[in-house]
Amino acid sequence: MVLVKPVIFVPLLTLVLSVVAEAGSCWKNTTCTGPENAAFPGVWEKNIYAPTSRQVSPQYILESTGARTDYKQGAGHNLLTGNGSQIVFDFGIEVGGIVTVNYAAPTAGVNLNLAFSEATNWIGENSDSSNGAFKDGDGYLSYDISTAGEGSYTMPGAKLRGGFRYLTIFLTAPNTTSDAILDITDINLDIGFLPTWSNLRAYQGYFHSNDELLNRIWYSGAYTIQTNMVPPDTGRQIPVVDYGWDNNATLGYGDTIIVDGAKRDRAVWPGDMGIAVPSTFITLGDLESLKNGLQIMYDTQASDGAFAESGPPLSQTGSDTYHMWSMIGTYNYVLYTNDTDFLQENWEGYQKAMDYIYAKVGTSGLLGVTGLRDWGRFWQGGNNSEAQMILYRTLETGAELAEWVGDTTGLSSSWTTRAQNLKVAVNADCYDDAYGAFRDNATATTTMHPQDANSMSLLFGVADQDRVQSISQRLTDNWVSIGAVAPELPENISPFISSFEIQGHFEAARPDRALDLIRRSWGWYINNPNGTGSTVIEGYLQNATFGYRGNDGYYYDASYVSHSHGWSSGPTSALINYILGLSVTGRVGSTWQLAPQFGDLTSVEGGFTTSLGHFQASWNRASSSSSTSSYELSFKVPDGTTGTVVLPAVDGGKTTLTMNGKVLEWGSDETKTISVTDGGSYQIIVRSA
Repeated sequence: MVLVKPVIFVPLLTLVLSVVAEAGSCWKNTTCTGPENAAFPGVWEKNIYAPTSRQVSPQYILESTGARTDYKQGAGHNLLTGNGSQIVFDFGIEVGGIVTVNYAAPTAGVNLNLAFSEATNWIGENSDSSNGAFKDGDGYLSYDISTAGEGSYTMPGAKLRGGFRYLTIFLTAPNTTSDAILDITDINLDIGFLPTWSNLRAYQGYFHSNDELLNRIWYSGAYTIQTNMVPPDTGRQIPVVDYGWDNNATLGYGDTIIVDGAKRDRAVWPGDMGIAVPSTFITLGDLESLKNGLQIMYDTQASDGAFAESGPPLSQTGSDTYHMWSMIGTYNYVLYTNDTDFLQENWEGYQKAMDYIYAKVGTSGLLGVTGLRDWGRFWQGGNNSEAQMILYRTLETGAELAEWVGDTTGLSSSWTTRAQNLKVAVNADCYDDAYGAFRDNATATTTMHPQDANSMSLLFGVADQDRVQSISQRLTDNWVSIGAVAPELPENISPFISSFEIQGHFEAARPDRALDLIRRSWGWYINNPNGTGSTVIEGYLQNATFGYRGNDGYYYDASYVSHSHGWSSGPTSALINYILGLSVTGRVGSTWQLAPQFGDLTSVEGGFTTSLGHFQASWNRASSSSSTSSYELSFKVPDGTTGTVVLPAVDGGKTTLTMNGKVLEWGSDETKTISVTDGGSYQIIVRSA
């Protein structure tokens, strides 16, 4: 096979990444409910990976063998000549949907064949693996050209390919001579994801900084989320087919639903929502897919209150942690939408879910895990510390939900008390004072200190305050040059769990560590020449190869790894919530906080949208050093909202502060908190006197 340097492929180039989106329709007969335009137009739109149209074509030809491709428009320029000849087309980004190929066949009796891959590692005549039943990929689609002349082939709907970047088209000629010819005159892909949006670039949030790598990472997370929102009738078929793949299973209701990955598993996984829901809110601002995903979990809830680990048709059960993630997902959804009707309709099921999980708390005050399935880690069960952190978050958010639903039976107070009791028990029984981090279990002989539990202990506020810095430091012991290796999943780097870790470092006021890990892990993948260059990967190995270990204890076929997995999009929400510092603290932003952490950046701006309006902020400072020099902070929030601004002090003596031209006293504290009692535009200048 001859490797050809990628060049612009003129005849097939209809995908132009500009900031002006084309008008178009939504997926098939889906009703368009998405926004028409971006909420925050600007130069940052150049970083959006989403195409300008739902109809796209390849951008490049990557490889060819036994073919002539001279990149001129019209017939006779993309010729497959001879049995086994092939052309590898590169769409330039992760895409997914239904492909149509137009061709001209001088003779009948040849086969047009299509194979797909997300990564360059598996381009060729065999697709990468999405089915999961095979160790050597999914095979290919084949179309028998029985009549000579011009024709067209469109993939069957059941064969929708959810995620790929590379399309290999090759010719087989079982009944003809070796001089068989097939002319590929056009290729068109009908994008299948985010089916309710006609304008895939109409983002309702944005991020921009002086660090171009971080900008690219932010938008790769945003685009990943888009590819994970699919028509509910395009799930992976279970049981899996004997050969190839079928994506025609029913996942739930409505016109769109969130799944874990573009290529696979294409099912609702509540654990993934722990990261994917905040990312969706920050970027798209459209949470319909999340609502439909959560609703199917409630509608398939067991009679004893247990939620399944995944939605139908996969419908795996037996996970205490994913049971709780459905509950946390409920909180996040209502926080971002104020959809109290959804909460009221499912409140009985939520209470049953809380009773189910809390019944497993023993006399020690710790959860006894019996549902052992989890995100892929080993050694789940007993008084596992990760599960304790998730239960704490479940109780804390449940207490808020009880208030929002108007409960008058004292549930909020009861669940808050349970959370505080659990916090005491976890710190007493699971913390390893000698090491300075949480053990994997309350068992004293446990010597492993997991990434998941320790990251969540910081993010969810479980760790005693005097232990926070030690835990943050100990987490860095797991780092290698390309990310954080999870001790609970040896040899593996999980961007899912690392998404919690970066937020944990931010909560520990260590933006230096959080940014370092983002650049190591997500920077490694976005710059990887073998990846999609546009999305975030499910997981990979510490030896810098693609692979990921399943929770059944076997190594996946490396091509089975998803290269567009929403559970890995943590930097997308973290860069807004912590580096820019803008977050909602009350439903749909009725209350908010702005608490920037500068790290080594000099300028950042961003925003998001709720039903109350636009939230936008920016800051800039003179220096990129770790010391805090003078800076300016501007923000705009909707009328009727209230919030707090938490300002870091500048180094070098007395700090002066003006807000909209008015001088304010700073005091002697390291930070200054300002209460803002109404919406509007504000400008703050902080300088060293």
